[in-house]
Amino acid sequence: MDEKLGGARNLDSILRIPVTIQVVLGSATMPVANLMKLGRGAIVPLDHRVGEPVDVVVNGRIIARGEVVVVEDDNSRFGISLTEIVGPPTNDLNG
Repeated sequence: MDEKLGGARNLDSILRIPVTIQVVLGSATMPVANLMKLGRGAIVPLDHRVGEPVDVVVNGRIIARGEVVVVEDDNSRFGISLTEIVGPPTNDLNG
């Protein structure tokens, strides 16, 4: 019985660990020379297209995909509506 109580306390400690969440709209690769030429108003084309889902990344790992939405309570903020939860990577060697 004490093991279960200790397990619940350990789980509670784990659930309070902060993680970094990023939403990736896309990415681009360019030489440093082009990067240094960028200025206000420059446009950097990304590899994602309008309407494609964005990646939700937690601590460097994609965990979900979703659509960008405007937050209802505050029209000046964006949010993400999750459309797909990404499972753990599979190991094709194990069949």
